[in-house]
Amino acid sequence: MNRIGAIVAGALILLMLASSTLFIVDQRQVAVVYALGEIKEVITEPGLKVKLPPPFQNVVFLDKRVQTLDSPETRPIFTAEKKSLVIDWLIKWRIVEPRQFIRNSGVDIRNLESRLAPVVQAAFNEVVTRRTVRGVLATEREQVMQAVRDRLADEGKAFGIEIVDVRVKRVDFVADITDSVYRRMESERKQVANELRSQGAADGEKIRADADRQREVIIAEAYRDAQKIKGEGDAQASALYADAFGRDPQFAQFYRSLEAYRASFRNKSDVMVVDPSADFFRAMRSPDAGTSPRSR
Repeated sequence: MNRIGAIVAGALILLMLASSTLFIVDQRQVAVVYALGEIKEVITEPGLKVKLPPPFQNVVFLDKRVQTLDSPETRPIFTAEKKSLVIDWLIKWRIVEPRQFIRNSGVDIRNLESRLAPVVQAAFNEVVTRRTVRGVLATEREQVMQAVRDRLADEGKAFGIEIVDVRVKRVDFVADITDSVYRRMESERKQVANELRSQGAADGEKIRADADRQREVIIAEAYRDAQKIKGEGDAQASALYADAFGRDPQFAQFYRSLEAYRASFRNKSDVMVVDPSADFFRAMRSPDAGTSPRSR
């Protein structure tokens, strides 16, 4: 049993030693082999690799993909016109010289980013101070990014990296200038709005006045036509009455009596004190009463 245990223990020790000497390099990584604290070898090809067991050799992996560094803080930059701008930027970079990278920044990418950010900010300061606000915002924006990229090319070699791209995400004025610009824009918009309201009110009054004038003209013309038609109707009615009354005088007298009754007894509350034998009630008396009021 002791012999079997010794064999198993030896096998485990050999397995541990073998595992400590083998490592896999991913295609997205770079392997740096250290020998007693010094860089012994840099492996860029992916696959299964062999090294001496610790503490003779150790391996560190670096990401060789493209990395992104955003501006950690926004500091004002003065243009050629002494206008203060705030620029948010980002850069794309990757490791091309692992030895140089480790010598300058170690194996932690955050160390590089903390050292590279001030360099990028200084490059933007140098480039932007030569241009106007209009150039930075619109006309020369591409030239600004290209100039910063060219400026960082040599700086990147010192860090063991390659600057792949430089981009400006946002350009704005500082807070106090932005507020004043917004207030001025608001004042201008209010002025334009007031002018439009005044113009609209004037046009509205003009339209209403024209509509009132047309209304008065239409009413006057309609009244004139109505009076004309009414006059013609009254004339025709008078002619018809005259013709009818001329043919039958008794009917004319009877019709006048009816009109007088209608005008006199228009309301139920009307009261009249009249002699029933008067000529006013002649049409109401029976036909056999005769013309004399005393014939009854």
